[in-house]
Amino acid sequence: MLNSLFLIGSFGTTEILLIVFVVILLFGAKRIPELFKGMGQGVREFKDATAKENEKPAAPQPPVQPPYQQQNPNAPQPPLA
Repeated sequence: MLNSLFLIGSFGTTEILLIVFVVILLFGAKRIPELFKGMGQGVREFKDATAKENEKPAAPQPPVQPPYQQQNPNAPQPPLA
């Protein structure tokens, strides 16, 4: 039982040729290059989009204000001019 489960995922030459034959029957020999070209363009656009996203600079941080410091009421005040 366990050995038969491992054989489900293995493809031999016969199975691969059968899959290729079925794909050619379904889509036709002329249309297959168009399908792969479209897939290639989609992958290229995805890579470009992820590369551009990684190149974006981080959003500028707002200026940080110094913390409020309470003045000592007993400290001498500077003279008013």
